[in-house]
Amino acid sequence: MRHYFVIGVAMFGVTACGMTADPGTGAGALPTAASSASAIGSANGLSSGGSGDGSSADPSALASVTEAAAPSPTAKTAEALDTTTPKQRAAASRPAKTGATQLGSTVASLGNATEPGLWLKTPLVKTEMQGRVTNPATGKSSTVTLLPIAGSASAGSRMSLAALRLIGASLTDLTTVNVSTGG
Repeated sequence: MRHYFVIGVAMFGVTACGMTADPGTGAGALPTAASSASAIGSANGLSSGGSGDGSSADPSALASVTEAAAPSPTAKTAEALDTTTPKQRAAASRPAKTGATQLGSTVASLGNATEPGLWLKTPLVKTEMQGRVTNPATGKSSTVTLLPIAGSASAGSRMSLAALRLIGASLTDLTTVNVSTGG
């Protein structure tokens, strides 16, 4: 009898992995790429569109640079999971604007690789905002959406696959990045 209980608990645990609660009903459902992209856009409070050059403080301009389509559910490589366009990558890697405020440095690891766009989830910010991350090892930087997470300022951060690739960071290592406001 004990073996059946252990197997049942293990099966429930495996089945429940990756499930999210439906806010309306509390029922669990597996997240889809479309729902993840929708949730990211909703959580960011950003809409698609804009000029895409990142030169405007307009949220739609930031969205066109930092948001991307969800990857295919069958994507297995970094190239397939990174759905940012060449135009987005060029806009995001343009030199930083003057007047940016340095927020500090953080150790970043790869966040959810299936979560599209250019973002950094960090305890260095208390509200969502446009920002910039710079990899001091390569000198490369990227405009990102800074998303607040709980933790002390010295806690680590999670960065999108697309942003890590753009700043020349390893996807498997911990990378120290400098974080600033503005893009």
